[in-house]
Amino acid sequence: MKPGAREAETVHLLTAEEMRRIDRHAIDEIGIPSLVLMENAGRGVAEEVAALAPRIGKRWLVMAGKGNNGADGVVAARHLANAGFQVAVVYAAEPDILTGEAAVQRDIARRLEIPLTAYSEGGVDWRDWDGVIDALLGTGAGGAPRGVTAEMIRVLNASGKPVVAVDIPSGLDADTGQVHDPCVRAVKTVTFAFKKRGLAQYPGLAHAGEVVVRDIGIPAVLADRFGVSVFELGEDVYLGRLGVDPLAERDPAAHKGSCGHALIAAGSRAYSGAGLLAASAALRAGSGLVTWAAPAGVLPPLLMWRPELILARLDDGGRGDWGGVDPAELLEHARGKQALVIGPGLGRWEGDAAWMREVLERAELPVVADADALNILAEGSAAGEWPKRKAPTVITPHPGEMARLCGTSTAEVQRDRIGIARRFAMERGVVVVLKGARTVCALPGGEVYVNPTGNPAMATAGTGDVLAGVIGALLAQGLTAAQAATLGVYRHGAAGDRAAAKRNNPRHIAAGDLLEEL
Repeated sequence: MKPGAREAETVHLLTAEEMRRIDRHAIDEIGIPSLVLMENAGRGVAEEVAALAPRIGKRWLVMAGKGNNGADGVVAARHLANAGFQVAVVYAAEPDILTGEAAVQRDIARRLEIPLTAYSEGGVDWRDWDGVIDALLGTGAGGAPRGVTAEMIRVLNASGKPVVAVDIPSGLDADTGQVHDPCVRAVKTVTFAFKKRGLAQYPGLAHAGEVVVRDIGIPAVLADRFGVSVFELGEDVYLGRLGVDPLAERDPAAHKGSCGHALIAAGSRAYSGAGLLAASAALRAGSGLVTWAAPAGVLPPLLMWRPELILARLDDGGRGDWGGVDPAELLEHARGKQALVIGPGLGRWEGDAAWMREVLERAELPVVADADALNILAEGSAAGEWPKRKAPTVITPHPGEMARLCGTSTAEVQRDRIGIARRFAMERGVVVVLKGARTVCALPGGEVYVNPTGNPAMATAGTGDVLAGVIGALLAQGLTAAQAATLGVYRHGAAGDRAAAKRNNPRHIAAGDLLEEL
């Protein structure tokens, strides 16, 4: 392990304000000198740059702002110079106007004869440099870069030189991961003490490159003391916070009756495969028994595909859709089951809102609501209406469905995935699984977990049906809604990673490929 790097542990995801408060507490209340933190930060950046040198080279230019982020970059330049690198610093302002700790680091660099200049148009000969350290703007910057800083970012991006960003790429929103115009695109981001939310969400993650968290001396316990409640999923999070061992083996004395019975209410004539995928995923995810309930007209053509399933043919009055199914019949099948998955491929019909409300309000078991179930619920959700349930509820919307549930636009959801999911979970008392790149799992109590597994090859029809089945199976096996949602998302993404790795073309996989990897 590199010096200063932390062993595997809980990964907190902080906002800029949370990081500011923790930083000030470490300095003002604990008494850690800010110059010590800065020294550690700059040394950490230098060590990460040095690790790239065998591939990139040892000539590095620092582009520095006039604040503490720029000062961190100057410290890095000093350590690199001491290690035999060719370095120089180009400031976004005249060096002589700097104040505070930025001025302290400027003066040290001057005494060591490190070249320090103010940026001027055309003043950088890119042929002189192998790589660039972006130390222009830190987490405290708000809005789009302006003036000279914006010009420096555009010139830097146009240079094509590899960039290591200090704490966060300049122009990136530290809280949401949204990118301003312009925004640095780095090959590596060295962030300090804790990972920032914007570095764990797209599109920010694409601009950050490899993200490395460096310990600079701020006590790790401060994140919990200050109530940070957003985390990146990982083994430590499952064991320590969610109370579940993701690698736990099944009880040797287990039998099908002790491993949960999941009911999958899904499929229609047009989308019968959705029900088959969800039910098959529930089997693969460990549910001892799985019953697939669907209108009678849907099931017969699919009997041969999954003989392990129990089939519940619901009387549909010959319609072949859910509009002809009495909610009471579905609820009768829910008796004795441990979880209900409802929605994949369900379709829409006249009166579906009242139908869905009756099912959800009368169902006394944990429910996973997906796909069309969410589209049906959205009609009332935006007006503040939501089914009154006593048992846990997990909803699994993609961004478009989340937008309909919230009465907003998909773009607005994508601008603040963590915030949107968290607010809805707390307001409605449900677990929200907001699907997409870096799926967000938000709990009713305000905790949020961001999933690092999965890949773009999973952006294909049916993968959401598989996820719903996985979560339903975990609920049926006795996991809490929080445990089932987070572990289901993590396993689903990991299955997608394994499936993509086995393909000649890893950009494309089918939903059925995930079933073999669960």
